[in-house]
Amino acid sequence: LRLLNIMVKYGKYEYDYDLVVIGGGSGGLACSKEAAQLGQKVAVLDYVEPSAKGTKWGLGGTCVNVGCIPKKLMHQAALLGTAVKDAKKYGWQIPETLSHDWGTMAGAVQNYVKSLNWGHRVQLNDKKVKYLNMKGSLVDENTVKAFTKAGKETTLTAKNIVIATGGRPKCPTNIPGVEHGITSDDVFWLKNSPGKTYILNVYSSDVGLECAGFLTGIGLDATIMVRSVALRGFDQQMSGLVTDYMEAYGTKFAWKCVPRRIDKLPSGALQVTWTDTQTDSQHQDTYDTVLWAVGRAPETKALGLDKLGVQLNKETGKIIVGADESTSVPNIYAFGDIGEGRPELTPTAIKAGRLLARRLAGQSTQLMNYDNVPTTVFTPLEYACVGLSEEEAERRHGKDGIEVYHAFYKPLEFTVAERDASQCYLKVVCESSGNQKIVGLHFTGPNAGEVTQGFALGFQCGATYSDLLNTVGIHPTCAEEMTKVHITKRSGLDPTVTGC
Repeated sequence: LRLLNIMVKYGKYEYDYDLVVIGGGSGGLACSKEAAQLGQKVAVLDYVEPSAKGTKWGLGGTCVNVGCIPKKLMHQAALLGTAVKDAKKYGWQIPETLSHDWGTMAGAVQNYVKSLNWGHRVQLNDKKVKYLNMKGSLVDENTVKAFTKAGKETTLTAKNIVIATGGRPKCPTNIPGVEHGITSDDVFWLKNSPGKTYILNVYSSDVGLECAGFLTGIGLDATIMVRSVALRGFDQQMSGLVTDYMEAYGTKFAWKCVPRRIDKLPSGALQVTWTDTQTDSQHQDTYDTVLWAVGRAPETKALGLDKLGVQLNKETGKIIVGADESTSVPNIYAFGDIGEGRPELTPTAIKAGRLLARRLAGQSTQLMNYDNVPTTVFTPLEYACVGLSEEEAERRHGKDGIEVYHAFYKPLEFTVAERDASQCYLKVVCESSGNQKIVGLHFTGPNAGEVTQGFALGFQCGATYSDLLNTVGIHPTCAEEMTKVHITKRSGLDPTVTGC
């Protein structure tokens, strides 16, 4: 290695690549393609270890294969079921009995995902990025060993190495019968309906709620177990509205409960035993499927980071990164879900990856801005937000330091359909002093993500409450209600919107 370093110092050694990216998810692909377009010689290593149940998939990472894309498509399947029921009120002649076929839905979703896998391979080829379906492990700050499934080894050298391996679903280690359950790595690739499903959402995963929502929506019996709160880290008033709607929608909740064991019965059914922590009573029921939704663990163990001294957070296992995505070892960078303190969101990984590629190519000094990132939970009643929760805003500014404007509204499409809109709600959290800068915006209702994506732009521009009121709404839309909100929580007045 000493000789190698001397050769590099005096220009006697040429690397195989300018950049090697370990991880072919959304962030890794974005980073590699951007670097290649800027004239860098790039290789991407991507290899998916099958899940404990044997599920495997192609290039594209979690979002494409077992995350955002199949999740939203199945969410859409559930929304269509509700729309069909609404259609009767709008005059459509619909048969009284409707049934959903899991195989048709799953097959269509899986075929679409496979088309995305192929599309990513084509794009890498078009942009002259070398794709290697291999596992990568770091030897030093400029060297990666790559292994095929059969164990064949290749050594790659690079000026810079980027780690974008993301994470995989966790399973508890202390519960008998844990192996009988599946995770989100499996549910989207099931060929047959999961049937009656118990979702163990021990650590308040939004994925658990989303899965419970679409399973209920396509007519399955779904129960979700919640140990404490439903959406940890999100605004808790909004979380309550989401789960209230889900309960009214048909999803069953086992609140303040913890799992004890899962037993596979001779019939093949799964018997789940859990404890109600409020009463200390035990409960049992049988299910066709148990789905673990207990969070994700970073994919760092097989990378050889400890040998190089790459600093990790001992509690989370994630890589400690700087504002420029650098690790504690020169020439090694990490971003996306693998980075400590980073949002586990596809768009942030994509943007961070592109910006990192530009900096490494010497084309830019711009850093990723992780503040005010919008996000959506695709539950039956969608919830989207940007900025601070009301609780966090109060912690930062004090109770008297914020003003909260809020409104309950009824989407026009709910009226003829005679749907309950009790949980359709929005609130705008502002600083109470000065020009009332907006620090948090929250919305539950149809197309929440589409609504909030537009308003998120305002956060990048330092929008104030008066800016919001000066914005002309589009009538008649749900988003329009955001521009009309005028009742404060402090006033105690009824925030229900009446009329147009």
